[in-house]
Amino acid sequence: MIHFVLLISQQGKVRLAKWYSPYSQKERSKVIRELGGTILSRGPKLCKFVEWRGYKVVYRRYAGLYFCMCINHEDNELETLDIIHHFVVILDRYFGNVCELDLIFNFHKAYYILDEILIAGELQESNKKTIERLIDAQDLLVETAKEEANLISKLIAQATN
Repeated sequence: MIHFVLLISQQGKVRLAKWYSPYSQKERSKVIRELGGTILSRGPKLCKFVEWRGYKVVYRRYAGLYFCMCINHEDNELETLDIIHHFVVILDRYFGNVCELDLIFNFHKAYYILDEILIAGELQESNKKTIERLIDAQDLLVETAKEEANLISKLIAQATN
């Protein structure tokens, strides 16, 4: 089981945090500080697995972001690395060579994509084409809702004049 997912920039800023286990806000801040310091200080040639508080943290650096997942001690690290890579590939396909700014300004899309891949800390969907279809359908719903909201606001403006 994945307990949480963190995307941390090289400056130590959290760009995405998804918690699948209950942590208080104080604990979350402490976890981010501890893991951020631990992972950012590790050399690039070191192993991508860190033992932490009886769990394993699996991370991988893509461009300027560290993608981190905390798993149970008995879970498979290589499978977790594959899930991280799967998430990055889908982000790349959606944003077209994803960068940190894409995640800052479109964080809701990144969370939606992550929610399509993982549910309750378990892998839900591994097929990239299925996830792309679901994301496209969500984008279409959002556009339709925006158009309807604009139409309604225009009707209200005309009625009040």
